[in-house]
Amino acid sequence: MIVLKSKRWHVLVLLIFILTLTVLNSPVSLSAGNEAASAWVTYGPDGKLVYKKDESGNRIMDFSTAGYMGGGVAIPEVPVVKTIQPSGGDDTTAIQNAINEVSAMPLKDGFRGALLLGPGTFITTKQINIKTSGVVVRGSGSGDGGTVIQMNGTPFLLFNLAGTGTHTPGVSTNIADSFVPSGNDTVTVSSASGFKEGDNVLISRTATKDWIQFMGMDALVRDGKAQTWIAPGSKMTTDRVIKSISGNKLIFDAPLTDSFDSKYLGSPVGTVAKYTFPGRISQVGLENVKIQAPAAVERYRAVYMNAIIDSWVRNVIIQDGTDNFTIDKASKRITVDNVAVNHTVSSTDSAAPASFTCTGTQILFNKSQANDFQNKGKGSWAFVTQNQGTGPIVILNFTSTEKNGIAPHQRWTTGILVDNSRFTNPGNDAEGIVFMNRTTAGSGHGWPMGWSVAWNVEAPQILVSQAPGTMNWCIGCVGKKMSSKEPEGQYDSWGAKVNPESLYLAQLKERLGAEALTNIGYSAAVAKAAETDTPAKPAENPLKGQLWWMLSGLGFIAAVIGWAIYSIFRKDHSRSA
Repeated sequence: MIVLKSKRWHVLVLLIFILTLTVLNSPVSLSAGNEAASAWVTYGPDGKLVYKKDESGNRIMDFSTAGYMGGGVAIPEVPVVKTIQPSGGDDTTAIQNAINEVSAMPLKDGFRGALLLGPGTFITTKQINIKTSGVVVRGSGSGDGGTVIQMNGTPFLLFNLAGTGTHTPGVSTNIADSFVPSGNDTVTVSSASGFKEGDNVLISRTATKDWIQFMGMDALVRDGKAQTWIAPGSKMTTDRVIKSISGNKLIFDAPLTDSFDSKYLGSPVGTVAKYTFPGRISQVGLENVKIQAPAAVERYRAVYMNAIIDSWVRNVIIQDGTDNFTIDKASKRITVDNVAVNHTVSSTDSAAPASFTCTGTQILFNKSQANDFQNKGKGSWAFVTQNQGTGPIVILNFTSTEKNGIAPHQRWTTGILVDNSRFTNPGNDAEGIVFMNRTTAGSGHGWPMGWSVAWNVEAPQILVSQAPGTMNWCIGCVGKKMSSKEPEGQYDSWGAKVNPESLYLAQLKERLGAEALTNIGYSAAVAKAAETDTPAKPAENPLKGQLWWMLSGLGFIAAVIGWAIYSIFRKDHSRSA
């Protein structure tokens, strides 16, 4: 027979009652919100983002101008003006002729129309070109029952979305500032005469011998041969639009990704020049198709974009091939949305290819992915950049199972954001984020990036180092922290994700409002969360409020049951005594 003392039962009953009410009324976090806050970007008391600056005024930039039309603008549904069906044979010429037919139609509100590819498999054997503004190629879906474009024959590039020519500079003025910090959107010029709001401009800085030496890139030697990182005298340009003018101050539509320092660049630190680009095309789209290359490690490339602005690729699956998707440096304000690169055969090349390559400006990769279903050999890089690019380049909600993650490849691209992304690479040697000095790799790749951010990234291994006079940030990241002989980057909240969950979405909402988030495919709930985000705190328990009395009653019932059990045992104990 169980015998318990009365005082102990009183205590037990009281604890049951208190514990029940505590659980029912405690705050719990049922959202994706994160509790930690970054020292570099966080919410102030007014709910606005606050940015920490270094002693020179450098800061994490506003990345929110990345994407179609400068971010936050919905991709349009362009009306179909022509439809073709697969023939069962080689459809390359039929597709190109149909594109040419649409390209000859008149522009209406920036568009000529969409070419619809019917369901089924289209066979292609050579390159297909979109060289005219306002043309969209749309499939009937990238999934089952949709449109498949099969690449056959010797390796080739399938879709070439590219204009012609390059920027032609015009009126120019010197930058009068002795220092322009990274993340700044304003410069003072010697004279703003000849410039007006809405002008397209190139902001240029020269790679001087002093700067190259300061970066430690003047003495690269491989196998006894000198390697050239960036040749002295090279011009590095940033493509922007003048948003407003105040006296001799020019305010641009997007921040500058690099700093301009007269100590190493001389005086003037740079120039601003108007430009024309008559051959650049706009309002071009590729969507809703599956591109399938032979299941072999050969250079079948799916998409190339250059000399193009305000365009997109969305809802596309690319299967096999290598170096699958490239956006070159004369591309601007591009959105790549829901594009998956899937490899059924792993690369064994010691110089691993890349699924995505980007060196343009104001580019958004949204909800895209790179996968290796075999996971053998060297594999591919999920994402790389090339030489002398000036972002912003945003990789948002990206996932990858590639053997290698994201690594800027060569020769100084600035303004990269890897945002709220996951790399579930197999193996302990898998590299998720690699911001490092590549020294003499290749032909002297050296420092491949600066002023770049990994924000709330999960990866097996993460390495973030930083070049002289610059910063790279790793904020809210989770994984194994790697090290190198180079100076360590700015690690903040290591192992604990921070609020906001997405830096890009928070910046976009602050600049344009919650509607901008829904425009790019995020639910009203996500937009509302971004709209009301304040310094992180636990979410209220949703069981509180109108259910209070019911829950309190349940707590009381639990206590009564406990008391009844005590009474039974007490009586039984009394009889046995």
